[in-house]
Amino acid sequence: MPVLTRLIPSPVVVDIRRGALDDLAGLLADQRISASGKLAVAISGGSGRALRERLAPLLPDATWCEVADGTIDSAVRLADAIRGKRYDAVVGLGGGKIIDVTKYAAARVGLPMVAVATNLSHDGICSPISTLDNDNGRGSYGVPSPIAIVIDLDVIREAPPRFVRSGIGDAVSNISAIADWELSHRETGEQMDGLAAAMARSAGESVLRHPGTAGDDEFLIVLAEALVLGGIAMSISGDSRPSSGACHEISHAFDLLHPDRCALHGEQVGLGAAFAMHLRGAREQAGLFAEVLRRHGLPVLPGDIGFTAEEFVRAVEYAPQTRPGRFTILEHLDLSTDQIRDAYADYAKTIHS
Repeated sequence: MPVLTRLIPSPVVVDIRRGALDDLAGLLADQRISASGKLAVAISGGSGRALRERLAPLLPDATWCEVADGTIDSAVRLADAIRGKRYDAVVGLGGGKIIDVTKYAAARVGLPMVAVATNLSHDGICSPISTLDNDNGRGSYGVPSPIAIVIDLDVIREAPPRFVRSGIGDAVSNISAIADWELSHRETGEQMDGLAAAMARSAGESVLRHPGTAGDDEFLIVLAEALVLGGIAMSISGDSRPSSGACHEISHAFDLLHPDRCALHGEQVGLGAAFAMHLRGAREQAGLFAEVLRRHGLPVLPGDIGFTAEEFVRAVEYAPQTRPGRFTILEHLDLSTDQIRDAYADYAKTIHS
C-alpha cells in the first residue's frame, strides 16, 4: 500500500509577535510542554541577566543556568548541570550561541528544547543543527529541532540592528543554496527533497522580494518566519542542504582562515550567495541580491567586512574543502586561482555598473 502522507518534523508552536515573552509560561502550560513550570533556562552572562530579572517572577519554578560561550564544552557542562533534575524542558533564551548550546545539551539529556530568540541573526533558531566551537575550530552537530519557537518583536528590536541584517543575509542565501542543490541533482544524481527545497526557496524569496525594512514589524515577522521555515526545511531533508551551498562554503572558509576577523554568519553567506549567483551566470539575479543586501546595509564586497579582494579569492579557493562531498557551483566549475580572481573582478564591476 502506498504511503500517502509523511510526518513533518516541526515545532508544536511558533509564536512571533509583540509581547510574546511575557506569555511564555502560559504558552508552555497550554501546549503541555511544561504544566509544572519546572524548567531549566539557559542564558548568557550578559544580556541574558536583564531578561532573567524580567522573567523570573513569571517563571518561579525555573532554574537559571548561565552559559559562558558557544563551545562544545559549554554545551556538555549545561547538559551535566540539568541531568537527572526532572525538568519538563530546557529553554534557550538568547542569540544563536545560546540556542545552539541549549539544543545540544537538551539532546544529550533527552529533554525537549524551547528556543526563545532574542535576535534574528540566522536560521539556527529552528534548525536540527548545533554549530559549536571545538578544539579543531567549529563543528556542526545533529540535534532534534526545538519543540517550540518564541520570538518577541519587542525584544528583537532591542538587539543591535546588525543582527537583524545578518538574518536577512542568511535567509536570502537559501536561494543560492537551492540552485546548488538543483545543480548537484542534474550533474551527480544527488537526490532532492522537493518539499524541503520549496520551503527553503519560498523563505528566501519572501525576504528578497519584501519592500520593507528592519524597522517594520511586518518585515520582521516575514524574516522570522523565513528563518523558521529554513530550519524546518533542514529537518525535512535531514541535513543542511536546503540552506547551505557555495554561499556557506565561502563563509566557512572565512571562519577557518581568519577566525579572529570573521564577520557575522549572515553577512558572510549573503556576500557568498551574491557571488555564487554571479558564478553560475545568473547576473541579473546576482545584481538583485547585491541591490537588496546593500539596501539593508549588508556587505556586497569583501572590503565591506574588512577583507581584501585577494583574501576573498583565497577563501573561495579554499571553500570546497570545508564541506567534503558537497557539490556546488564551486566544485562544478573547479576554477583556478587566476580564474577566481578574474571572476571576482567581473562580479565587482557588474554589481557597480
